[in-house]
Amino acid sequence: MARRKGLTFYQKKKRLDPRLLKDAVELLVGGAVAVFLAFVLVFSVGMRTSVIGDSMEPVLHNGQEILMNRILYRISTPKRGDVIVFLPNGNQNSHYYVKRVVGLPGETVQIREGNVYIDGALLAENEQFDKIVDPGIAQNELLLASDEFFVLGDNRNSSEDSRSGNIGAVRKDTIIGKAWFHMAVGEESMGLIE
Repeated sequence: MARRKGLTFYQKKKRLDPRLLKDAVELLVGGAVAVFLAFVLVFSVGMRTSVIGDSMEPVLHNGQEILMNRILYRISTPKRGDVIVFLPNGNQNSHYYVKRVVGLPGETVQIREGNVYIDGALLAENEQFDKIVDPGIAQNELLLASDEFFVLGDNRNSSEDSRSGNIGAVRKDTIIGKAWFHMAVGEESMGLIE
């Protein structure tokens, strides 16, 4: 038999490094736990609904999807300027209403000459809001109870809100949550509601 001359090469069997395998498993498990926790958090804290009507234009539009925070008002109370989601008079058969908080518990609210007055003083508001043509039940001073809020749509002259006798002041126990994020119309992007 003839012997082969020259260099000989042998192949070393490749083994998985146990540390690398451990790191990969930890990364996969950690990622799965993070996705699960995010899913639980969004569905326990957040809730998705749609805006119905043009009463919140130009901030929110008819049919626009919003995400609301359902936990926030269990530990705090709405503030002036918050956009809230509520069921009028707690009616479970109604659609969700989305409006901006104007009057707070214990305050008196009145609409005179197209402007909102809180405790007799003119409410300093953003100039984007139109003068109110129909003051509704707020033509006379309304004293809000310790758990009531006065809400208005941003599109003041095209809104069914606390000025309407069938809605009136909104009780805290009928508030579902704070409107938190909105989906951009025609896109999948989100933005904070202010």
